[in-house]
Amino acid sequence: MPRSQDLTDSQLAKALSHPLRGRILTALENRTASPSQLAPDLDTSLGVISYHVRQLHALGFLRLVKRVPRRGAVEHYYTTVAGPRISSTAWETAPAVVKQAVLGSTLREIGTQASAAAEAGGFESRDAHLSRSPVTVDSQGFKQLADELEALVARIERIAAESQKRLGREGSDDARTAAVALMLFHTTASESASDPVAPAPAKPRRRRSAAR
Repeated sequence: MPRSQDLTDSQLAKALSHPLRGRILTALENRTASPSQLAPDLDTSLGVISYHVRQLHALGFLRLVKRVPRRGAVEHYYTTVAGPRISSTAWETAPAVVKQAVLGSTLREIGTQASAAAEAGGFESRDAHLSRSPVTVDSQGFKQLADELEALVARIERIAAESQKRLGREGSDDARTAAVALMLFHTTASESASDPVAPAPAKPRRRRSAAR
């Protein structure tokens, strides 16, 4: 699993704000491909894909794996080496237009991937998970929720790293691709009003799911 790279510079966050760059990073997470292979998959022209791939490579998010001569030219193959994770400071100082671009790209990718997984039976495992937990908290509680998610992300990365070690050491064919999507956000007044103010039940409503 590619490591995560913390973005502490708001300008670097801005450089990743183009929605296509998020799609390219997602497409290359567990794959090695050239811009000419990505272009039809992402329904974008080769020239545009090549430009953004070069930018991501220059930023350190893509690694050039190999060069293959093709009809008098050279085809470059890349893979993801670092997933972007924008730091709290960079996110807070980023312009609103940048935040909207990053959010739009990320939410589209989550929706596309989750929908494709659902159609392919990716939510049928007993270990799969899908839940939504509307809550009413004060500012301290919101900060505590944010801290819990940060800690969970770190645990997810450790679990993935340990799995990679086991897969490499044992030569196992037990590799399973999966995706975990986490969100924490302030809801609108109308949404908050529709949620009960009373304490949530001890066992929240859940639906099994998660991409496998």
